[in-house]
Amino acid sequence: MALKRRQKISPNFSMASMTDLIFLLLIFFMITSTMVSPNAIKVLLPQGRQQTSAKPLTRVIIDKQLNFYTAFGNEDEMPIDLEELPAFLQRCAEKEPDMYVALYADEAVPYREIVRVLNIANENHFKMVLATRPPEKKR
Repeated sequence: MALKRRQKISPNFSMASMTDLIFLLLIFFMITSTMVSPNAIKVLLPQGRQQTSAKPLTRVIIDKQLNFYTAFGNEDEMPIDLEELPAFLQRCAEKEPDMYVALYADEAVPYREIVRVLNIANENHFKMVLATRPPEKKR
């Protein structure tokens, strides 16, 4: 009596381990992308209750030493003189006509410097957003 073993090699490939790997890579990239800071220049923003939902494309930053920096989109912040700011904003407006300009000013910056930037935006009909930090929670 001859018994034959039926050993068939399955041509199927299990994708279970591949989907686990893709899922872990997705989580890794989601976590690392949220750690990227859009502002490399540290400014202590004033507190505000309202937070805007508009996504500004152009950033104007004033630190506490009254140095001006600008950036468009995901570009790094570059130092700029106040006299060069209107020309920079015009170039950005040519790239994106419906852009918002976000002003990040340290809370120690005198109000007159903020008004100077707001006047430049107003004269050129740019939409301006003042960046603030959320209020601290009371204990």
